[in-house]
Amino acid sequence: MAVVYTLLVLFLAVFVAGFILLVMGAINFDFSNSEVPPGVNQPVKLRIIHVILISRAVVGRILENIGICSQVSFVRYMQDRKTLGVDPKLFIKDLLFEKVPVRIYQPKVPSACQRRGVMFFHGGGWVFGSLETHEKLCRSIARESESVVVSVGYRLAPEHKYPAAYEDCLNATIYFMKNIEHYGVDPARIIVCGDSAGGNLAAAVSQTLAGRSDLPKLRAQILIYPGLQALDFNLPSYQQNRGVPLLFRERAAFYVLQYLNGNASNLEEVLEGSHIPIDIKLNYRKWVSPDNIPEKFKVRGYKPHVLLDSTTEVYETVKRFCEPNLCPLLAEDAIVHQLPESFILTCEYDVLRDDGLLYKKRLEDNGVRVTWYHLEDGFHGIINSFNSDWLSFSSGK
Repeated sequence: MAVVYTLLVLFLAVFVAGFILLVMGAINFDFSNSEVPPGVNQPVKLRIIHVILISRAVVGRILENIGICSQVSFVRYMQDRKTLGVDPKLFIKDLLFEKVPVRIYQPKVPSACQRRGVMFFHGGGWVFGSLETHEKLCRSIARESESVVVSVGYRLAPEHKYPAAYEDCLNATIYFMKNIEHYGVDPARIIVCGDSAGGNLAAAVSQTLAGRSDLPKLRAQILIYPGLQALDFNLPSYQQNRGVPLLFRERAAFYVLQYLNGNASNLEEVLEGSHIPIDIKLNYRKWVSPDNIPEKFKVRGYKPHVLLDSTTEVYETVKRFCEPNLCPLLAEDAIVHQLPESFILTCEYDVLRDDGLLYKKRLEDNGVRVTWYHLEDGFHGIINSFNSDWLSFSSGK
């Protein structure tokens, strides 16, 4: 019996040691392929957050390989573990808007007039993120601006492919607009807002509602480092920040493919730019081009990319990248000029920086008023760290 016990202990020790070594090896691989630019404030904090995220992903992959759960399920579970208690300044309630889960935040303090309404769409690459991951942010927006905030728990990829997330955000927003009197919100002050993939969804919803005469006009759209196109993953910001946490160039392409098709089988073609035919690229080059990026954003090692053609087979799998509901930067001028006043946040060390800069130009060219704020030391995902105690960043705040 003692021998069996000793062997069992040895087996467990070897298993745990191997598990730790496997995790550490994967972390080291990702860590060595990352780059924290000298312009980032508090780089050690960013490294720590990056290691935490890598560790989750690696453990999730191991659990998937041994048949316990999928990597995506594990990462989502870890993201959603933290729950906040009652907020003394807010009424918070979970509801369904057209079968879409939402969480509504209403200030308790009385208001002499109708409040502003904010439809919030969370980020997470259309694959991750939830009502829980952006709970602190939504509470803060509701408290600090005394607004009614509606956070939308849209369906996620790869289980639910495009246009599921877009349709959920659109339907929830329309429901809110049609039932505005129940929430004490001024119909002339409804805003759509989102970060990263949520910024993509906010831009798409805003475009769809621009031509609707049966609904209130949106007051504004707030786009926080949005991803707005999938034609060119070799823009200056994609080249310069390809290995900067928390969003690598390869992961950005991976996520949009997960949203589109539920898989990333054409990842290499998308990264090299051989997924869209040249004639279609040239058609959109007036809007998606390094030529439209101010020169000061090209000084950090940008090299012009050679245009590559696409095979019919590859293009057939990704041709919906040309739909504005998926890539809002490609909307026609007739739509863009109807858009509401806009706020765009970009970060210098973010692969999605140039998507925001290109959209800013498109909006301004079409007479839309734009407030642009650029975080010189910012990186992708910095907003989520605004209230993370010792892992907070001043720019995030």
